[in-house]
Amino acid sequence: MTDTATYQTVAKVSDLEPGELMYVEAGDAFICLINMDGEIHALDDTCTHEEASLSDGTIIDGEIECPLHGGAFDIRTGEPTAFPVVVAVEKYDVRIEGDEIQVKVP
Repeated sequence: MTDTATYQTVAKVSDLEPGELMYVEAGDAFICLINMDGEIHALDDTCTHEEASLSDGTIIDGEIECPLHGGAFDIRTGEPTAFPVVVAVEKYDVRIEGDEIQVKVP
């Protein structure tokens, strides 16, 4: 099967300071960008428990906590780390080109 995903520019590195979250859209994807200690990560923005926006959440020790019920996901993998979250959130590949943050989306 052919990989039809492409990298799309969604923000500038200078727009996202360490410890900050940002909501962006790329194609049909709603994405939460996370600057964790200078490393950029991209997760699906919608919590898998109830449809809260993770970009309104909080970064705590390598996890992003959902603002609605306190469930959490591992920022590096998207895996659930705190109840009531039990389903992983999608993790997107990120690359940096100059000052551009690019996310690989279908």
